[in-house]
Amino acid sequence: MRYGWTCILVGAIATAGASAAAQQTGSASATQGEPSPIEQRPPYVLGRGDVIETAVIGRTDFTARVQVQEDGTVQLPFVGTVPAAGRTPLELRNELRARLKGGNFLEDPVVTVSIATYASRYVTVLGQVNQPGIVPIDRAYHLTEIVARAGGVSSSADTIVLTRPDGSSRSVSLRAIAAAPTTQDPPVDAGDKVFVVPPPTFYIYGQVNAPGAFPIDGPMTVQMALARSGGLTSLGSARRVKLVRRGEELKAALNEELQANDVLVVGERFF
Repeated sequence: MRYGWTCILVGAIATAGASAAAQQTGSASATQGEPSPIEQRPPYVLGRGDVIETAVIGRTDFTARVQVQEDGTVQLPFVGTVPAAGRTPLELRNELRARLKGGNFLEDPVVTVSIATYASRYVTVLGQVNQPGIVPIDRAYHLTEIVARAGGVSSSADTIVLTRPDGSSRSVSLRAIAAAPTTQDPPVDAGDKVFVVPPPTFYIYGQVNAPGAFPIDGPMTVQMALARSGGLTSLGSARRVKLVRRGEELKAALNEELQANDVLVVGERFF
C-alpha cells in the first residue's frame, strides 16, 4: 500500500513539472511573437513646421496652438521661448511643467501637449497614384499603407521603387506584398520616396474597334491585344497584323508575346 501511495506522489510531481515546463515554453513562444519594431510605434519626434497644442488642466491662460519655428522653438504663455524640435511631446510636456513650477507660475500643473498637425515628417509619393504628393506621417508605415494613403494606384501599375534618404533603392511588386505577410511589406519612414512605375504599354491601330494605347497587364499575346482593343472590324484580318518593335517591322503571330512599346498595325482582309 505504501508503494502505491509513493507511485501516486511521484506521478503528481512529474505532472506538475511538465505543466511548469509547458508554461515556460508558452512564455518563450509569446516572447518570440512580440510585435516587430514598426508595430511598436516609437514616439513621434517634433520637427520644424509641426503644430502643437498645449494646455494646463483647470486653467485657460496657458492654452495655446503654436507652430514649431525654423529655429526649432515655440513661443508659449508665461514660459516664453522653448526648444521643441528633436523632442517628443512627452519630453516637451515635462519641460513645460518644470518651467511653470520653477517660475512659480503654478504649484503643481497638469500639462498636456498634443500634435495638431504633422508637417516635419513626410514621404514623397509620385507616379501612378491617384493623389501624388507629400504624405505627412506620424510613425513608420508599411509600403501598402502609404500607397493607400495616396489614394491607391491609378492604373494597373504593379512595380514600386522605394528610395531611402541615402539614395539606396529597391523595386517591389505591389501585388506580391499585398498578398504576403506583413513582414514582407517594406517599412516606409520619413524622408523616403515612393515611385509607382507606370505599367508597360503597347499601341494598336488599323482595323480594330478601339485603337489606342493600352497597359500590358502581365503576359499578353497579340491575340489578347486584339481582344483588348475591341476586336477586329468587319474589314480587319488577324492574318494581316504587323508588329513594329524598336523600329523593326515584323510579321506578328497571334501567340507572340508583347513587349513594352510594341506597336501593332492591323490590316484589311482580302475579299
